[in-house]
Amino acid sequence: MRDLLEQKLRRFEELEKLLVDPDVLANSARLSAVAREHGSLAKLAMKYRRFKELNAEINEARELAKNPDAEMRELAEAELPELKSEREGYWNELLDLTIGGEDANRSRCVMEIRAGTGGEEAALFARDLYEMYKHYAEQKHWKVEILGMNPTELGGFKEISLGLEGEGVYRHLQYESGGHRVQRVPETEAKGRIHTSAATVAVMAEPEDVEVNIKPDDYRKDIFHASGPGGQHVNKTASAIRLTHYESGIVVSCQDEKSQHKNLAKALRVLKTRLYEHKQQEADAKRSDERKTKIGSGDRSQRIRTYNFPENRLTDHRINLTLYKLDSILAGGVDPVIEGLLEYERQALRDAFGTIE
Repeated sequence: MRDLLEQKLRRFEELEKLLVDPDVLANSARLSAVAREHGSLAKLAMKYRRFKELNAEINEARELAKNPDAEMRELAEAELPELKSEREGYWNELLDLTIGGEDANRSRCVMEIRAGTGGEEAALFARDLYEMYKHYAEQKHWKVEILGMNPTELGGFKEISLGLEGEGVYRHLQYESGGHRVQRVPETEAKGRIHTSAATVAVMAEPEDVEVNIKPDDYRKDIFHASGPGGQHVNKTASAIRLTHYESGIVVSCQDEKSQHKNLAKALRVLKTRLYEHKQQEADAKRSDERKTKIGSGDRSQRIRTYNFPENRLTDHRINLTLYKLDSILAGGVDPVIEGLLEYERQALRDAFGTIE
């Protein structure tokens, strides 16, 4: 953990220098990216900087406590408890800010929700998940943007991609990745039988532009007509974009905007995020294994959470959390679940890095 904190502080100090670099100041796009990354690291870096200062002050006070001068010893011994208490507070705050590893303090992320097992009912459940996260984001005052979607005739989503931005957005949403299972009686079910269907959620930290460099030669761009549910054309202009990244094979498409330029910008944003995630996976095999486990395949057996409508119950299987207020959670009241997951990770960090010395 100390290595991670040192790394973040070094990067923050590099960004401080870049913010006064004439070359950066002359390039508005780069300046914006540097300022955004600087802002996302500021809270963590400033707290860790103060934590290091407190360590130095504590060491200095300990040395003074050995001083032969009784008055100096008394002053140092009186100061030590206060310094240690302040340091303890900063350490707990740093533990909170590092939940989620090196991407913990990203202020932007991409969320992809896909219908899994269950046909149209799974697509309707994917829509419910989208609305739940949208309401939650509104409560947190995060910005939400639809980057791409594939709707169905009954109003569900085969898939939908969202861009979310705001303080703590990735730290709060990262553990939503995985298989989500729903148990309920579909509106189309005449005999009142409970059906089980599933959807998957993937949450990926969105990199800054300077972290992932994509050139037009790196991908193939296909332009086609946007279409709606059932193949119905939603406009007569060829504005939809599909990007295929040659090296990784990643394919991204966007057709929601009437402007080809806007669709391209959104598709590039998703492609960069997926490439960043791909790079992180290659660099860390453990991270890759965890991601595979969290996302699953959309099959109902690979689940992290169950939403049971008849019992108004939500169960998160990873931390054995069960809440009987599903209606409230689906309306955006996801905090009790997310806070439960964060507390679980927080405790794991304390167990692993509980010592401050």
